[in-house]
Amino acid sequence: MRIVNIIVVVALVLAAAYVYKIKFDSTVEAARVARLRTDIRRERDAVAALRAEWSKLDNPSRIEGMAKRHLTLRPVETFQIESLDRLPMRPPTMPADPVDPIGAMIDDDVPTGGLGLAAPAR
Repeated sequence: MRIVNIIVVVALVLAAAYVYKIKFDSTVEAARVARLRTDIRRERDAVAALRAEWSKLDNPSRIEGMAKRHLTLRPVETFQIESLDRLPMRPPTMPADPVDPIGAMIDDDVPTGGLGLAAPAR
């Protein structure tokens, strides 16, 4: 009977130690969670402050004022605008390089990028 009492007492002491360890671990984890929540709150506040600063910096009237202050821009004059018939002709395109196999396969007569246009039958 004495042996059973000793085994029960040892089991109770081990159970108490295990419960204490679980309580200590949960306290450590709760402190870690509280620190993480504080960090998250701090980061959210920083993001909100940066967004407010960005909206202030991105204000068009502020950018216009800075452009007037720091750039020497003038309005477009009418003599700077030309009609299309006065533009110089486009330089002629060079034929595809025969060494370039992909460039040799390009056919300038086939329209590309259009919807509903099929390539002509050959």
